[in-house]
Amino acid sequence: MKKLLTTSLFYCVLGLISGIYYREITKYTGFTGETQLSVLHTHLLMLGMFMFLIVLLLEKNFGIMSSKKFNAFYYIYNAGLLLTVGLLTFHGTMTVLGQETGAAVSGIAGLGHILLAVGLVFLFVIMYEKLKEKK
Repeated sequence: MKKLLTTSLFYCVLGLISGIYYREITKYTGFTGETQLSVLHTHLLMLGMFMFLIVLLLEKNFGIMSSKKFNAFYYIYNAGLLLTVGLLTFHGTMTVLGQETGAAVSGIAGLGHILLAVGLVFLFVIMYEKLKEKK
């Protein structure tokens, strides 16, 4: 359970830092337009911090970490989230700096979203498995 709490804390810190980064880089450059940096803070807090707090509660109530599929969920979901927010950061920063990014950036970000979805599928499979065991 400590692993889940530490993961949640990690995303909390990243989320708070990303909010500061967004505020400071736009202030420094005088940027006033739309940028993906504006949603980075909430992505990290909701998909990272709050998600792993929920998973912590699921572990407490259902023991989901004992599933053989749990590591697949944990690593795939984290890889997807880090890839997604990494590309959000890159694309948003390039937008603020007035630079264009290619289609590859969107494609790689799409892979991050796919990994997030696969991770969520693993989580739901685990939950159905654990609910079946409880009956």
